Amino acid sequence: MLVTVVVPTRNSARTLEACLSSIRAQSHDRIELVVVDNASSDTTDAIARRFADVVLTAGPERSAQRNAGARRGRGTHLLFVDSDMVLERDVVAQCVELASAGVAAVVTPERSFGSGFWARCKALERSCYVGDESIEAARFFSRSAFDAVGGYDEALTGPEDWDLHERVRRTGAVIGRTRAYIDHDEGDLRLRRLLAKKFQYGTTIHSYRVKHPDLARTQLRLARPAFFRHGRSLARQPVTALGMVVMKTAELGAGAAGLAAARVLDRV
Repeated sequence: MLVTVVVPTRNSARTLEACLSSIRAQSHDRIELVVVDNASSDTTDAIARRFADVVLTAGPERSAQRNAGARRGRGTHLLFVDSDMVLERDVVAQCVELASAGVAAVVTPERSFGSGFWARCKALERSCYVGDESIEAARFFSRSAFDAVGGYDEALTGPEDWDLHERVRRTGAVIGRTRAYIDHDEGDLRLRRLLAKKFQYGTTIHSYRVKHPDLARTQLRLARPAFFRHGRSLARQPVTALGMVVMKTAELGAGAAGLAAARVLDRV
């Protein structure tokens, strides 16, 4: 089974080599690696060309980049990996095993690592989501399932993973999950950078809420059920847990500001 792995990038030189190396080190050897760059100004393109079978230029955002990579790829199955991710060795093999049994989409649990207080807060937050079907989203799809729903919604930036997962699920497709993990490299996470990203995500969140109102009510709130389920774990790390609450509150505020800004621009 040939799997096309699509990696969208933009100025990803710090993390890209580790990402692509982990893809090339997969135990499943039938992999086509497609990197889709969005006009990077650092050494991203040079790094990509050392590892990838195909390097494309596309934009303006990662949903469009992912769709471009899927169109260019030859695989019967697709895996979408962000450029700050590192895959455990058996991620693709476990996806393929599930696909061979008739599974159309596969969720891989995710963890975060990095340096500094906010990176620890993000790692704690993400640990609460493992096994949470309202938060986790598939990254591996059969091409037929992906094409049947039209791929990623290019009008969305931020909730596009949730959106694609839900549209595939609504077709009645079987969704599985791996035991192997994907790790996010948060680096030296700074709150200002994180909030700028959430502001950008907020500019398209209204469209997502219109498409999936019930899901959005669960996903786009501070008091997520996952936090209550992991209350004991959070209580063992009170300082980090408090930081996580502060971080999530600030993220929601930044997203709301992005939503408000988008509505103002729509009216101008």
